[in-house]
Amino acid sequence: MNKLFIYYSLSGNGDCIAEQLKNKGFAIRSVAPQKKMPKSFFLQILAGGFGAGIGRKEPLKPYDKDVSAYDCIVIGSPVWNGRLSCPINTVLAETDLKGKSLTFLLYSGSGDAPKAVRQIRERFPDAGIIHLKEPKSHPEEQSKLEQL
Repeated sequence: MNKLFIYYSLSGNGDCIAEQLKNKGFAIRSVAPQKKMPKSFFLQILAGGFGAGIGRKEPLKPYDKDVSAYDCIVIGSPVWNGRLSCPINTVLAETDLKGKSLTFLLYSGSGDAPKAVRQIRERFPDAGIIHLKEPKSHPEEQSKLEQL
């Protein structure tokens, strides 16, 4: 089975997961917004949280949108304002995920994201969802990746 991890990482949590999944045979695609986030954590919360709250799609630097060669796709997103991040909203809008085995990895400070789960279930009712509490700071959370 061909497996792909598409993710966004602002604070390094997604990068940490990508390294683990690469060791498990996943192809890796990181996405990045065209516009950099503010350096201030407070301003990041305001900018990212507001955008995520309204479902904004963030223009991304060029990336490969073709997933036709993959059967299993895992999408990694930080949780902003309880929802998927703006860059991942863009990925979901631009990527044809029909017929794919789909799992979402949500990484957040609380390890819980009920709004993001609802957001995912509305579009992808059969997708798997795994919550990770800041895996960069809590390496034990990475054991949840064994489910993949």
